[in-house]
Amino acid sequence: MESEQRAEQGAEQYQCCGLLQQDLTELCAWAGIASIPRVTVRPSCAATEGAEPCRLGERCIQVELQNDSDPRSVCGVFLRGWKVDEEMLGVLSKCLPALGSLKTLNLWSTGLTDHVLPALGTMVARCPRLWSLTLEGNPLPEHSFHVLMGASSTLSHLSLRNNCIDDRAAQLLGQGLSSMSSSNRSLVSLVLSFNRISDVGAEHIAEGLRWNRSLLSLSLAHNRIGDAGAVKLAEVLQPFKLRHEEVVERRRLLMEEQGQPRAAESSSGHALSLQVSAAAGKLSATKQRTSTTKKKELLRKDKSKQSKKSTAPSDSRPGRSRGAKGAIEEQQDTEAGDLAEPSHPLLEPGLHCGGNVILPGNRVLLNLNLSRECGAGGAWLQHGPFPMLVSSPPTDNRITERGLGALLAAVEGQEQQEGAGGRQGLRCLSLNRNNFSSACAAFTRLQELLLQRDPLPKLVEDEEERSQDP
Repeated sequence: MESEQRAEQGAEQYQCCGLLQQDLTELCAWAGIASIPRVTVRPSCAATEGAEPCRLGERCIQVELQNDSDPRSVCGVFLRGWKVDEEMLGVLSKCLPALGSLKTLNLWSTGLTDHVLPALGTMVARCPRLWSLTLEGNPLPEHSFHVLMGASSTLSHLSLRNNCIDDRAAQLLGQGLSSMSSSNRSLVSLVLSFNRISDVGAEHIAEGLRWNRSLLSLSLAHNRIGDAGAVKLAEVLQPFKLRHEEVVERRRLLMEEQGQPRAAESSSGHALSLQVSAAAGKLSATKQRTSTTKKKELLRKDKSKQSKKSTAPSDSRPGRSRGAKGAIEEQQDTEAGDLAEPSHPLLEPGLHCGGNVILPGNRVLLNLNLSRECGAGGAWLQHGPFPMLVSSPPTDNRITERGLGALLAAVEGQEQQEGAGGRQGLRCLSLNRNNFSSACAAFTRLQELLLQRDPLPKLVEDEEERSQDP
């Protein structure tokens, strides 16, 4: 017992120097970890002469350097194929925050558990410049991934591919995106491809998009989404009616903004709703969008990587999408500078029709991937030391002309709003190989609209489909 206490005190007193191999060696020794991971520079896409790759399952940490001559300039950390248990995560929680240039962290098939995920979230929050987290091939029985998406999260990109995420997990993730009372304001890109999300889960994600105004890119490729899920996603991207509880909350928020007493809510509902819309319009014209600068900096990181837009279902090439570094074209500075945003999406200017309050919907999401796999295999092959326990080949997205029609109506509605001075909406919609003909009128019309909305040519990139292996 005394030796354990001394080890804990020694680890707490050790001051990391920012040299990852040295810090790992010292802290593993204090923690009693005999197998110390080897740190190696990650080979670039072009073969690096003399680079020594890590073998699958080897306790190896690959790093990317911002400056090749400075070992302290680690900007990316990659672990794959070996278990990161609670003790090792404790060591990493001390080492990684000391890396002042760390921007991306990739944990691929590292045997993470629900128990250690809160500690991982705490570690991520302590890394001052970390904006991208990839947790692929780490299925969690209790689906705790949503703890990384709270309102206090600082992550801009989160990839959760191949994690057996089902409808229950999708519900938690949707709640992490937004609710009436809170919203994630940092996440710009979310990748949920190659999971088990059905129409039910797609509806939960759509609920999360209802009040989220930060997410620019969402991938639901290669799940189990059909027409019902596509319709729910389309509904939130175009004007929608407020529910009773949302109307009540809208009135309360407006009174807080105006400094009026709560008793004013007892006045005529219709008259008050009209006051709400008028005042909300004034609010949106005076409050500047707080997250514009951050989003523009993120989107500017790799403007050259682009993805195909609305590829035909019969296309033989894999579907295209992008993460936070990729497929979203940067919005023009003049347009972004002029955008204004109320303190809550419920206070966006609304219309009144038939006794209902109608808000314009989510027009912040720019990229949506609903493509499907061409066949079995690919990323669904079970490999690595931690099997995914998939008992049978998964089904895939299966959107027909009904779902396509709903998505087309959403894009057309956004086009009309934009013509009237509204915000941008979808610029990239991938529906590769779904269950409709590439020659159908709705798909042709959708392609035309998207080309008009973002006419710049796209470079073909396989970022969504390609393996994450180093």
